[in-house]
Amino acid sequence: MAPAELPIRRNTALLSASLAANSAMLQLAAAVASLTLVRVLNIEGLLGLGPAIVLASGALAALPAGLLMDRFGRVPVLAAGFGAGIVGCGIAALGSASDSAPVVLIGLVFVGTASATALLARTAAGDMYPPARRARGIALVLFGSVFGAILGPAVFSPLLSGRDLDGDTLATLWLAAGGFMVGGLALALCVRPDPKRIAELLAYASPDATTAAPAAPLRTLLRRPGVIPALVAAQASFAVMVAVMTLTGAVVVDHHHHAAGNVFPIIAAHVVGMFGLIVVVGDLVDRFGRTLALAGGLLLMAVSVISLLWVTGVVAVGIALFALGLGWNFSFVAATAVLSDSTLPSERGKLLGFNDLLAGLTGAGLALLGGLALTALGVAALAIGGTLLVLAPAVWILRAPTPQPA
Repeated sequence: MAPAELPIRRNTALLSASLAANSAMLQLAAAVASLTLVRVLNIEGLLGLGPAIVLASGALAALPAGLLMDRFGRVPVLAAGFGAGIVGCGIAALGSASDSAPVVLIGLVFVGTASATALLARTAAGDMYPPARRARGIALVLFGSVFGAILGPAVFSPLLSGRDLDGDTLATLWLAAGGFMVGGLALALCVRPDPKRIAELLAYASPDATTAAPAAPLRTLLRRPGVIPALVAAQASFAVMVAVMTLTGAVVVDHHHHAAGNVFPIIAAHVVGMFGLIVVVGDLVDRFGRTLALAGGLLLMAVSVISLLWVTGVVAVGIALFALGLGWNFSFVAATAVLSDSTLPSERGKLLGFNDLLAGLTGAGLALLGGLALTALGVAALAIGGTLLVLAPAVWILRAPTPQPA
């Protein structure tokens, strides 16, 4: 099959739409995962436990999911991930309604697994586009997440309006999130042929095709030029982004006594920053190079995080989180492009899954530590610590440039 005959645009649109569903669900997890467990356990010091469980379970699922993608294809694994999301949202709803902490914990484990698996849709994007356009292709798939930023508040805010954030309200929110995951499952199942097969067909059509070579072990992949700087940027940007995102919503709502419904516009502003300009970001990454995008994104994150020392209003925090998302956008797209450039189709899921494993565990630890620091020391500890964690790698990456793709 000639490259022009492959349904790359159709698959890109379907994958993008499935990530919109995942983004809508993830917004709820970011906004109320921490508060769900605090309400059930009635222990304020565990503010970061809910996000930590979501991130840790996603991290532990990422590498196996990536390996399975390399063996069985992208679509079956993505579909299984959305199925896990349906189950997880249902269990979280049951635990919230019954005030059962163990049940809520199980639900959050499934939710984290689902979110991490769905995010590996960018592996499929890397399959379908050549290196010169790969960042744009990845951006097009991820762009769907911005629609989740619109859909989430449109559904969740009315469900929360005028109601106390009790177990029954949380159960209703989680059930609505499960509905989004049903839609994501249907969309993922419509993707065909599998993007991994498309990558194999495109490589076969190339005169310098190397897909017949066996997949290299992970330790070999890690020694390839540019991989370590990309991994470092991905860990720093993802960990700080999720920790600040999940905890800042709780700060604005609980610590500054704003209405509970304001958490959704704040998270929405952040998700728009993450994905609203991502197609433009993808073009800029392809045009100006991976190194500048990796470091520049981290520097923008540093500015936005340190601003939390003095911003307290809903609008101001929303702007800060928008900038945080945009900075992550640059680093994340550039890191994904570098890791995709460095791998064959039979290796891509493994390396991106390993990246997500490290990022999720780092993010989980930072979310848990940040919650404790926030409770004990206040916003300053979160702002200063997060700033240092993204500033140091940015300086290092600028001194050790990442090679450009072929």
